[in-house]
Amino acid sequence: MRLSLTKGAGTGDPNQIAHELEDGTTLVWTLAEDAPADALLSAEVDLDPSTEWLMRRDQVEFGPGGIAYRHTHPGPGIRYLMYGSITIDSLGEQHTHGPGEPWFERGPDPVLATTAADEPSAFVRVMLLPVEYAGKRTITYVDPADAEKPKTQKATIFEEQPVQR
Repeated sequence: MRLSLTKGAGTGDPNQIAHELEDGTTLVWTLAEDAPADALLSAEVDLDPSTEWLMRRDQVEFGPGGIAYRHTHPGPGIRYLMYGSITIDSLGEQHTHGPGEPWFERGPDPVLATTAADEPSAFVRVMLLPVEYAGKRTITYVDPADAEKPKTQKATIFEEQPVQR
């Protein structure tokens, strides 16, 4: 299966979630066998067939100089930066993303995210999660002490829907 992100109207596929940006652009995430030809980003995802999965669309906002301490998630997802900038440090590599840029995170790979020091930043994402995470936070800090530190990010869940096999 592939999780893909495109711009434009959705097709009504049950494994599809759309998000409208403030400028009227619609982002569409699709879970399917093949990537659409016009995908901004597409990634192979390995979903355990013995697990029931859901698709979650949420948004994460940071104030200036935000940080999401090194953490993991229980499933993969594609993020799209709406404004600001964010640097993702994972698996020994660093990538800085600006507005309009998508990136993929596998989920179990530890990630450190830092945002621009002088402006707020936010991204919208669709993650694939085991159904037991419905309505629950998914972030797990690599260093348990980081769970006690003040958080500079705020996540808002917009929708969740079951993955159709």
